[in-house]
Amino acid sequence: MDGRDAAWFDALFRDHAAAVHRYLLRRAPQDAEDLAAEVLTIAWRRRADVPEGAELPWLYRTAGFVLANHRRKKQPLTLESVPEQDVDDDPADAVVTDELVREALAHLSPRDRRILLLHAWEGLGGEELAVVLGISRGGADAALSRARSRLAAAWARS
Repeated sequence: MDGRDAAWFDALFRDHAAAVHRYLLRRAPQDAEDLAAEVLTIAWRRRADVPEGAELPWLYRTAGFVLANHRRKKQPLTLESVPEQDVDDDPADAVVTDELVREALAHLSPRDRRILLLHAWEGLGGEELAVVLGISRGGADAALSRARSRLAAAWARS
């Protein structure tokens, strides 16, 4: 299977498990550990499908699917219900407690919010966004640009 053995998975886990956990912690704080474990289990089971050099975007995309399935089973988590607590010193987390930012984000579509948060919180650029969103690089760049414009307009209104 292309050299994708336990050592490959150990390296994948070491390099990306914390990022996947942070991604899910920001979106489903109470269930982040279980969801991260599920994403990594899927990565092991589907290791032949994980693109070399784009492991983290693949994991983020998988995490998005896992999270969507999880939310279908539960009540949806609204932006207003994200707990206002200091989990760590990550400045990106402070955005969750800023009322003006939350209000501006609430006026965006779920897709625009997802794109902006993947870019701002997870640090994904055009190529990685394209993989996560399942679109071309040009499409990802355009989607990010449009989402930024809509955020600026929403910010100006608030």
